[in-house]
Amino acid sequence: MCNRSVATTGPPVFATVLRRQRGFSLLELLVALIVVVLFTSLANLTVNSGGQDIQLQSTVYNLADVAGYALDEAQMTGVDYGLLLREDQEAGETIYSYQWLELSLDGWGAPVSGRELFAEQRLPPGIALELELEDAPFVELSPDDDGEAEIISPQVVFYASGEATVGTINVFQVEDGELLWRIEWDLFGRFDVLRRGEAEVEY
Repeated sequence: MCNRSVATTGPPVFATVLRRQRGFSLLELLVALIVVVLFTSLANLTVNSGGQDIQLQSTVYNLADVAGYALDEAQMTGVDYGLLLREDQEAGETIYSYQWLELSLDGWGAPVSGRELFAEQRLPPGIALELELEDAPFVELSPDDDGEAEIISPQVVFYASGEATVGTINVFQVEDGELLWRIEWDLFGRFDVLRRGEAEVEY
């Protein structure tokens, strides 16, 4: 009985398996990693930008809503209310905010009632305020020079008689000066909130 050896041609089986299981090269992995990082960064930028837009819109509408309430409260209580816009420096960056004041025998001060409603509101970094009054095209905002809680007279007053200082507040982006919101009101405190300074078209 003779033993026959079977001759095989071609590469060994294990070599073929290794070639089929070859992984990604280092260059391919780096390219994939860069693509993932780019998409993640774009997604975070979109989310953060959208979040800031929502916050800014909420702050703008809060100003108009509370102003209407302040005028009603002034007529009911016989006490004048005021709106003070501020421009403060924090860590080398300009931050804009606004606060509500109430007139008493001792002068302007924080409202006694409704502290949560009349709480100070701060705008996001990179957003600026510009105040225009009927008798003054440009009004300088009150700076916080010494950091102390010194009360300054408001630029806008809502009188107990039911009238208000007529004016406009422009909310714009510092980087490119783009107008984001315009808040307008008349002598009787009727407010209009305009996105990009334009009234919404009703169909």
